[in-house]
Amino acid sequence: MKSAKYSLTALLAGGIFGIGLAVSGMTSTDKVQGFLDIFGAWDPTLLFVMISALLFSFPAFQWLQKRSRPFLADKFHWPGRTDIDKPLITGALLFGIGWGLYGYCPGPALAAIGYGDSDTLIFVIAMFAGMWAATRIESSGNQ
Repeated sequence: MKSAKYSLTALLAGGIFGIGLAVSGMTSTDKVQGFLDIFGAWDPTLLFVMISALLFSFPAFQWLQKRSRPFLADKFHWPGRTDIDKPLITGALLFGIGWGLYGYCPGPALAAIGYGDSDTLIFVIAMFAGMWAATRIESSGNQ
């Protein structure tokens, strides 16, 4: 069982992440769709959000890879695969299509539920239904 310290740390990190998404405009579907409209009324402000995230995360991951273990767990859980296969490409396409059509990806969609918009709730329900269906399809193919 995970400790209360682990759960509180996860809650705090998730809260900070959600606040950051809201402050940066990532929970605004208009801003996201404006960013994706590169041949129309392109809004480059989210590019600065992404560059800022990379400027922070790249050195942080370099530093973490030198550590023997994380602060609150016994070991790191780094991705084990680096190959590009059909499920990865299919998932990336569906992710991109969903992001472009509505303007949300999973993190910002969950953060935006707090706004109380029924369209966002429908999006999140559809997102979880898609995750459930993908898991069922993947598990049926592995039998």
